[in-house]
Amino acid sequence: MNFFLIILIGLLPSTIWILFFLKKDVHPESKRMILKVFFAGVLAAPVAVFVETGAQEGTLMLNLSPRLFFFTHLFLIVGLTEEFLKYLVIRLLVLSHHEFDEPVDAMLYMIISALGFAALENVLILLSQTILHQQFGETLTLVTYRFLTATFFHALASAVVGYFLALSICDTKNQVKLISIGLGSATILHGLYDLSVIRIFGSLNEVNKRIVVVNHAHFLIFSVILFTILFGLAFFVTSSFKKLKKIKSICLPDFALTKSRRAGKI
Repeated sequence: MNFFLIILIGLLPSTIWILFFLKKDVHPESKRMILKVFFAGVLAAPVAVFVETGAQEGTLMLNLSPRLFFFTHLFLIVGLTEEFLKYLVIRLLVLSHHEFDEPVDAMLYMIISALGFAALENVLILLSQTILHQQFGETLTLVTYRFLTATFFHALASAVVGYFLALSICDTKNQVKLISIGLGSATILHGLYDLSVIRIFGSLNEVNKRIVVVNHAHFLIFSVILFTILFGLAFFVTSSFKKLKKIKSICLPDFALTKSRRAGKI
């Protein structure tokens, strides 16, 4: 498959979700700022790989039990690293920028950062599939799966962080606490999501060139967990957008006045 076609297909899920979420903003952000945050999210992905690799090697030296290492890897090494880096993009590029002028922007920019992160993940996965000589139909199936689950999850998890970031802007006395809640919640959900995906695929096997379920209990349980996370997050994010739009008139004056000072405290 053509290299540029792979990139276009890999970017498609993130592009669709960005267009979807931007419709929720009554005061659209500039295309330049959107692209800036998106590509910063893209660059955060290789940084995550570097950090996760180093953290994994360091954790191996602790001689943890296989089970403890597995959960440490899922929740702390992968979950926390990725959620923090997506937040760090917004912390460094957006919080003190003049276009960041209403609380709901915190959720939108976190989502854009996450979708940039997911876009590079999608491209790298498609490249690996091409190396394995997967058929176009299989590649399309993979892209569709990631559009409905992985890419969507990245956006939703970061939206949670964005919501608590927005609350911290309106409640300066509890900034650290609120952001910690946001990052902690996203990290736990990230770990549960990855655990569910691993267990679901672990319950499948190839028999006579067909994928069949070999562990129905695991497949059912973790499929329920996976879709509960996705639908639960979708509901939370939708309601959070509505809440922030309602409270913006209350905290917006203080928000705009103290923006530069807050950037050094968060």
